[in-house]
Amino acid sequence: MLRLHYARGTISVAVAIALEEAGMEYEAVRIDFATSDQTKDDYRRLNPKGRVPALETPNGVLTETGALLEYVAPALVPSDPFSAAKMRELMCYLNGTMHPHHAHGARGERWADEQSSFADMKRKVPERMADCSAYLEEYLPGLPFPIGEFQVVSDAYLYVVLTWLAGDGVEIEHYPTLAKFQHQMNTRQSVQAVYEKGML
Repeated sequence: MLRLHYARGTISVAVAIALEEAGMEYEAVRIDFATSDQTKDDYRRLNPKGRVPALETPNGVLTETGALLEYVAPALVPSDPFSAAKMRELMCYLNGTMHPHHAHGARGERWADEQSSFADMKRKVPERMADCSAYLEEYLPGLPFPIGEFQVVSDAYLYVVLTWLAGDGVEIEHYPTLAKFQHQMNTRQSVQAVYEKGML
């Protein structure tokens, strides 16, 4: 059986959503950031990066959310090369731009040492996350596949990132496309399942 190592409310939960959507059996292993589980020897032996997610498979351990999503739900990767590239383009943006902006609010020690720097980064988070949301509001309608219907694995990635907006001081209702997507995803059994398991 697959074993997913995740932390509550983090992007690792996107993999759980995809597993639920695909109807795959898996064991969810919680990594508690409050007690720094990700830094302990047992977990570092599994994933030297000290991050989540990590997925134990029959062939070995996989890390990085985008890779895991495609592994657990290959049927949700478009067969058309351009559409597949656009899906990965979206996930790369979420991973490389939006996720770091969010992380600056809670994990400033990754980028700086001074407490004053942490406070300055945290103040910037609402502005940067709002900028990203405005970009997505314009970008998503131009994708060559529908969003919110879980026809592509990027829906799981996008959904989890959008759950961070309220905590980052951004009201999703200001972005009708994003709000509609979130509402559609909220109705899916896969999303409801991870909430029931306390993962989000």
